[in-house]
Amino acid sequence: MDSETRSYRTGSEEVVLDLTDDCAEFVSGRGDGQLFVFVPHATAGIAIIETGAGSDDDLLAALGDLLPADDRWRHRHGTRGHGRSHVMPAIVPPSATVPVLGGRLALGTWQSVCLVDLNVDNPDREVRFSFLG
Repeated sequence: MDSETRSYRTGSEEVVLDLTDDCAEFVSGRGDGQLFVFVPHATAGIAIIETGAGSDDDLLAALGDLLPADDRWRHRHGTRGHGRSHVMPAIVPPSATVPVLGGRLALGTWQSVCLVDLNVDNPDREVRFSFLG
């Protein structure tokens, strides 16, 4: 298995960051196999969704409805509602697997691989890409 870790700056706002181009670059020329994408953080996840047509904003809105940024959370350090960021990976898991055919991601037409980060206290993230051929 071949792996690489890349760093991303997500900033101080909730974000859905499209990683598809980086994923495609990582698997380019590798033949058939599987790409594993993993975020080694307790407060971030990986989603395969449509982006650019509002779905990424819809995902953040839905997570805001499901996991409000208020004082209900027992995990209370950091900014108000930070505890919800620790619950989010149960909904948006920290990993995804994408088939690779002929060195190309076998995603559907509108699918993108995205980093989902609600944690405004940690602007720096790492994502591990691993290829199994």
